[in-house]
Amino acid sequence: MAQSPTNVVDEIGIALSNLADAAGGAFTPTLRLGVTGLSRAGKTIFITALVHNLLTGGRLPGFTPMAEGRFIGARLAEYPDATIPRFAYEQHLEALTGKAPTWPESTRRISQLRVTLKYQSARWFSGMRGPSMVNLDIVDYPGEWLLDLPLLSLSFAEWSAQALERARRQHSAAEAGPFLALLDSIDPLKEANDVDAEALAGAFTSYLRESRHDGRALSTLPPGRFLLPGDLEGSPALTFAPLPPQSQAVRHTSLYHMLERRYEAYKDVVVKPFFRDHFARLDRQIVLVDMLRALNAGPEAVHDLETALTDVLACFRQGDANPFLRLIARRIDRILFAATKADHLHHTSHDRLEAILNRLLANAARRARFAGAETRSLALAAIRATREGTIKEKGETLDVILGTPQAGESLDAVTYDGKTEIALFPGDLPDDPEVVFQDGKAVELNFLRFLPPQKLERNAEGAYVLPHIRLDRAIDFLIGDWLK
Repeated sequence: MAQSPTNVVDEIGIALSNLADAAGGAFTPTLRLGVTGLSRAGKTIFITALVHNLLTGGRLPGFTPMAEGRFIGARLAEYPDATIPRFAYEQHLEALTGKAPTWPESTRRISQLRVTLKYQSARWFSGMRGPSMVNLDIVDYPGEWLLDLPLLSLSFAEWSAQALERARRQHSAAEAGPFLALLDSIDPLKEANDVDAEALAGAFTSYLRESRHDGRALSTLPPGRFLLPGDLEGSPALTFAPLPPQSQAVRHTSLYHMLERRYEAYKDVVVKPFFRDHFARLDRQIVLVDMLRALNAGPEAVHDLETALTDVLACFRQGDANPFLRLIARRIDRILFAATKADHLHHTSHDRLEAILNRLLANAARRARFAGAETRSLALAAIRATREGTIKEKGETLDVILGTPQAGESLDAVTYDGKTEIALFPGDLPDDPEVVFQDGKAVELNFLRFLPPQKLERNAEGAYVLPHIRLDRAIDFLIGDWLK
């Protein structure tokens, strides 16, 4: 039977945490922004670019407070929770702006960063008091952890049924075959033992890893901590696997009951604390989506991404931001859906990319709006790795992107060395978003991973200028109204 994501004790803990946040921000209000996205969506890059542009007064014409001349500046501040690791902003910026710029490492643990923003209010009464300040708390966490949130409302039997149904699909035969073969050789009703549990968990984890590779790019494959176990690696809470339903009575000492207990322990010690302490305390949310990777893998990956994001977004606490109820019960009142890596396409395809994203998230966005949250979608590149140009081929003028592919990237039997800039025709997205969901109609894109820009401009103060696509519009939607 499905379970509620939280119980009374959890709700009391969430309320107390919100009260503590309110007390800590008695003089300076605090806006908590969650940066969410499945693996490789670009969370680390987005946060680094966001913070750098705010600190250096970057080129953000679409950020209303800056365009109106009311944004005074920003500074990094100490985060009040000493138990949460700090987002490594300086190290990530160094990776992007060093002598040989590279992309920073992906998110592997939860981290947070506080940026204090100073601005002149546009409101007459507030403006008379002089400049105002807002603390922007940014919460970053691995995309794999997102996939675990729907588990809070699933029993072991329900999760097992879903996981095994996916594993037995025809498209999953290669990745899931060894796990399913091992599963068929083990009787779940036999006496519990760690050897069988570890073997099943290991085979299941291998299947999850294989399904994440670019050729498949599947998303709906929890538990997420199986892929990023951290200090939990090898613990009983991460040593379980889905099992088929049993028609006979399940003994307390059986393997089935052992794995069921471990599944429930995983939810209690891993998933619930994450939801209670971090996820349920957000005010704003950006959902970064790597549409191009899914499109390249075909309709099954697109459908899978749709299911994963719809399930995850159902866990968000969405609604109007009542200033009084916010003291004990935060709600996400604005959600931005962003298709990342827009610089991997020519700008003439950006509106089509947004249309596909809107189709992908139609049900989730509708649910959010019904709950009272405002939603918006856009195609962006937090840091632009390419430029645009044209080439002539067989008398036809083609719109291309110019950039340096990462070493080892290959296309049409050519493997790139990480030093040579190329002109690439990325392909066209269909006018009708439904096409990408239809079997047998995979979109053919020339998709390569590019290095970050190798030569950056500096502004008048000597700070690096990070080129972007629509980052200013994203910032304005997420925080602009708090700086009025």
